[in-house]
Amino acid sequence: MKTLRRLHPIVLQVSITLVFALFCATAFGQPQSIAGNGTSPGSGKPVTVPVTIRVKEETELQNIDLSIHEDGEPQTIISLRGIGTSTPITLAVLIQEDLVPSVGNEIKDLADFIRQLPKGSRVMVGYLRTGSLQVKQRFTTDLDKAASALRPPIGFASSSPYNPYVEVIEALKKFESQPLGRRAILLVSDGLDISRGVDSSAPTQSVDLQRAVNESQRRGVAIYGFYAPTIVAAANPALVSNAQSSLLRLSEETGGLAFFQGTGAPVSFVPFIRELDTSLQKQAALTFLSTHLGKGFHKLEVKSSTPGVRVAYPSGYVR
Repeated sequence: MKTLRRLHPIVLQVSITLVFALFCATAFGQPQSIAGNGTSPGSGKPVTVPVTIRVKEETELQNIDLSIHEDGEPQTIISLRGIGTSTPITLAVLIQEDLVPSVGNEIKDLADFIRQLPKGSRVMVGYLRTGSLQVKQRFTTDLDKAASALRPPIGFASSSPYNPYVEVIEALKKFESQPLGRRAILLVSDGLDISRGVDSSAPTQSVDLQRAVNESQRRGVAIYGFYAPTIVAAANPALVSNAQSSLLRLSEETGGLAFFQGTGAPVSFVPFIRELDTSLQKQAALTFLSTHLGKGFHKLEVKSSTPGVRVAYPSGYVR
């Protein structure tokens, strides 16, 4: 079972915002141009994908050298901007209804996290339950209102969504009306899909997990997963393993992170929230031009030649 390694406290979450108009975007409040290879300006098309850059303490962020390849071909990087703690984010907080009762104890800490987001951030709160996504609070810039919409999950097996990824897709569609830029989902779930039988619970077999990955990549939304078990699935180690692997795959392929504390319910979400907050505070926007205009999946590769820098990014995106 693959689990998430602990993150270094300095984490840079970069939203790659492919907006051609951002030639004068800034990093650290100062204009910065990043060299790149590929096509000449004007021949590309905007696309948005999230990327996470991990750096050592002694590494100066403005000195990081990045390159990006799309479908094996180098693309031109135009600028880096938005580094700092004051850039707003569009965030959906999704909580599965049939999680173990101890998750209810984490609501206050999650609410405090929402209230401390940068001013101007837009937050939606929703619950994954039987039937369809229940939106408790639509996207709003009133962070206190969004935080107050949180409540403990019901905690009954009868409220199970059976398949959390269908309702994640439903939530992703609500990003269409939101501004481009930094986008993320915080998904508190067991990650288990048994809607098509137990065999479908494997991360490579879940059709809806793949659809959720595709929709997230299409909309440039990084998904962060907080694992918490359900009462029914917690007793089956094989199901727990598949569920955690599914959350890990969803996060890795969309540019986010997955958080586990063994195979049981976390003692506290506080360490998860602290690392998530550190990541989101270090977000920026890296602008480049995509020259691959055909429909379908486009593979991405992001590298850095700067020593001490590790880059995590989505496997690609769907146009």
